[in-house]
Amino acid sequence: MKRKTDKYYLIKIILIFYFISAGFQTSLAAQLNLTLDSAVEYAMQKSPDIQRTKLDLERNSELLKAQQAATKSHFRLTLNPFNYESDLSFNRFISAWSTNESKESMGIFTISQPIEMTGGTLSLNNRLLWQDSYSDYQDIRNKQFSNNLYLSFRQPLFTYNTIRTEMKELELNLERTELTYAIQKLQIERLVALTFYRTYQNKLNLDIAREELKNQEVSYDIILKKVEADISAREELYQAELNLLSARSNVQNAIVTLEDSYDDLKQYIGLPLQEDIFVHADTSVNVTEIDLEKAISNGIQNRKELRQNKIDIENAVINLTRTSAQNEFKGTLDLTYGLKGNDEQFSNVYEKTTENRIIGLSLEIPLWDWGEKESRIKASNASIQRERLTYNEEIKTINIEIRKTYRQLRNLELQIEIARQNVKNAQLTYEINLERYNYGDLTSMDLSLYQTQLSQKKSQLVSAIVDYKLGLLDLKIQSLWDFETGEPVLK
Repeated sequence: MKRKTDKYYLIKIILIFYFISAGFQTSLAAQLNLTLDSAVEYAMQKSPDIQRTKLDLERNSELLKAQQAATKSHFRLTLNPFNYESDLSFNRFISAWSTNESKESMGIFTISQPIEMTGGTLSLNNRLLWQDSYSDYQDIRNKQFSNNLYLSFRQPLFTYNTIRTEMKELELNLERTELTYAIQKLQIERLVALTFYRTYQNKLNLDIAREELKNQEVSYDIILKKVEADISAREELYQAELNLLSARSNVQNAIVTLEDSYDDLKQYIGLPLQEDIFVHADTSVNVTEIDLEKAISNGIQNRKELRQNKIDIENAVINLTRTSAQNEFKGTLDLTYGLKGNDEQFSNVYEKTTENRIIGLSLEIPLWDWGEKESRIKASNASIQRERLTYNEEIKTINIEIRKTYRQLRNLELQIEIARQNVKNAQLTYEINLERYNYGDLTSMDLSLYQTQLSQKKSQLVSAIVDYKLGLLDLKIQSLWDFETGEPVLK
């Protein structure tokens, strides 16, 4: 009976071990290994910011398509299938009241063509009417078809071309959105890189904290054996316990910080928060040769922000044109030519036709507006000057940003070399003092200071490397030139 129980117990242990192993393997398989490139790729597809900009791009693109369609021929059919009217009116000629009754059906077919060159509109119209009217005065009833076919042209005079202006405005809006999209992609790349490298730095800080904990455990074991052998005072053991607890606390704090960083990274690049991720980065640093003058000239020549500033200037000029058209002297020319026929039979409508000719000229002459137009024009001119000033200042800002980044990179190259040497020296110092600690020539508190110094130097090296990589990325975004590959960013 006991042998049978032991057998079942062994099977149960094997099954538990199997399921734990399977779950562990599934967890590893489900873990998403993120590099900087893959994180940027995820962000470009799923980031809420980039999705909003894509929607703005789609909106402005469709508005431009709609305006382009509006410049083509439009076909419209207006129908009034039936209309009945009966009223009593006073006839002055016979000094009596009479009843008038009418029934009619009407349809109008129109082809209109906006003329982009002049801002006018040319239209071909056909109006077909059937009417049945009756008046009790002299008992008269009239039934007939009436058709009016005419060509009309309307041309605004002495004013700006609204069709071209609206088209230009929409084209500029679309271009500005495209520029915003291109700029935002670069900004997202930078912010993803910043979040990614900070997450990776927190991961390395966790590794450093665990290494420090491991060293503290070794120190604790050493002092414990010494105290048990009455070689060292018990106060040394208390201090070692305190150092060990502090190291464990540092590990736990590093774990919390890393998990928070993972959540921030997942939120920014658009991954589900329940996604299990692991970040991996290349922290090797190769000194990159940077041509400062090339960086500045390429940035000023290709930065999208400068083109956006120019678009703002063009929009301000358009607004000035529109403002100048308020309360201005302007006119409208109307030309119409058509053929009109009437008959009781539809097939005979054009047996006898009448030519219709209309030439109309209307003028709008403002007399006094209390200075409204002048003030609005001054305000628009001020906006234009402001945008031009912004453009010139943007050039200076780009120049300064590139210079600062260049100087920062040169400094970081030196800081990385210093940090590497500091880590090397701190490691050797710790190993030497660990030997002194083993022989009782050093207290645990003194050894803890050397351990803390080593951890700090390792963390400083990681920070310097991360800052250098972010600086290279900043320079690439500011100059739109990748000095690591020797290629332009925008091709």
